[in-house]
Amino acid sequence: MKFAFVLLSLGLVTAASAADKPRPNILFLFSDDQRWDTQSCAGHPIVQTPTVDSLAAQGVRFSNAHVTTPVCWVSRAVILTGQWARSHAQPKAIPTVKPEALATMYPVLLRSAGYRTGHFGKWHMMAPEGFKPQEQYDEYEAVGRNPYFKTMPDGTKRHETDIVCDKGIAFIKSQPKDKPFALNLWFNAAHAEDNDHRPGIGLYPWPQSTDGMYEDRSIPPARLGDPAIYEAHPQFLKDSINRERWFWGYDTPEKYEINVRAYYRMISGIDKAIARVLAALKEAGLDDNTIIVYSGDNGYYLGDRGFQGKWSHYEESLRVPMIVYDPRVPKEQRGRVLDELVLNVDLPATFLDWAGVRRPDAYEGRSLSTLIEGKGSDKPWRTHYFGEHLDLAPTLTWEGVRGQRYVYARYFDQKPAYEFLHDLQSDRDELKNLAADPAHAATLKEMRALCDAEMNARGGALLPMGERGARKAAAKKGANKKARAE
Repeated sequence: MKFAFVLLSLGLVTAASAADKPRPNILFLFSDDQRWDTQSCAGHPIVQTPTVDSLAAQGVRFSNAHVTTPVCWVSRAVILTGQWARSHAQPKAIPTVKPEALATMYPVLLRSAGYRTGHFGKWHMMAPEGFKPQEQYDEYEAVGRNPYFKTMPDGTKRHETDIVCDKGIAFIKSQPKDKPFALNLWFNAAHAEDNDHRPGIGLYPWPQSTDGMYEDRSIPPARLGDPAIYEAHPQFLKDSINRERWFWGYDTPEKYEINVRAYYRMISGIDKAIARVLAALKEAGLDDNTIIVYSGDNGYYLGDRGFQGKWSHYEESLRVPMIVYDPRVPKEQRGRVLDELVLNVDLPATFLDWAGVRRPDAYEGRSLSTLIEGKGSDKPWRTHYFGEHLDLAPTLTWEGVRGQRYVYARYFDQKPAYEFLHDLQSDRDELKNLAADPAHAATLKEMRALCDAEMNARGGALLPMGERGARKAAAKKGANKKARAE
């Protein structure tokens, strides 16, 4: 299948979108399985991220950023297509992306608008058979894990994080001065190495650049690691792969400390590697017109609630880091921390906005540019968002709404559907489920209706589990190894 798209004829791009001034370059740094709070600029007492901290100090840090679906492949598809999963996925072949959604992927639009585009690192979007991501970019190379350490031509070993940045540096060094670029450096770190459960370098292989880091630091236990918190979950969550993976790395205090320290080293390894990329930008004279975005594809439990992984509706699963440095923003607007509710689906709309490319009608996010620039918006920012996880049925398929005060989620493949209602005002950690409390019946009804409205705006309820295709029973132990590998 060929995916050639005549975008100029659709009016989505113009050859001279910003003829009056140079269009900015866009460097998108994307981590994997990184909690929102694992950066020193976000207040973490142990993890050291001086490179990202400097971007935050000179840019904008979004402290309330979330993903619409907390799993790697879908979060990436959301960013590439600009649509929620329910909008971009084929209903009978979840999570495969619809062909029509591929036509307006932001890198395709930027390339058609005259940008030189590159992608190095993790890809992982589930596309229809015949789709070739390498045809969508000027330069593309998938760099994966399994294993993280690759053997170089001289016989030495090099970590995936550093290889991705090596390729990014080569791209920057070969960049023509008269052409803008959009470069994705999408890391596999800090994702666990699923096939190697040995504590430390087996489960979380860190790059050589962070050898010995945090060895002198005691790692405190998970803040929400009280066994009573795990036991309070319904049985289907207690039996989910969130718990299965907890046994891989956190089921003894010794394993927990070794593995979390290794996880922290992986994050610091990204930070050290991207410092080399930023130095290459400066050396090439491109730093004063390159916008840099740092974010993650989903959150990570890291032992909280007795879980490892993501997938479910709690904040640890959905909240991610997001930092934007735009050198064009006046100095007085830099270093801000914004608490607006922003989403991964907002990023592609923002990229196109920066490039002067018209946003396709199918895009569902909002440009962050006015927030980043410190300007007012023509309409109020969102006060809630629709979240969903349509994969790994029946235990981890859910849909819900996160608002400023209340969080609602229903696991719709349970019989009957299992509902959660949390009050963030009185229960910031979402430890109490108020769905069965008569005193909150009106709020439950209101949040349920809001969820229905958001769901129906994106295609409505899904088919019954047995009719949805390849991943219908993925949550059963031992099933669907491909899904579990993520």
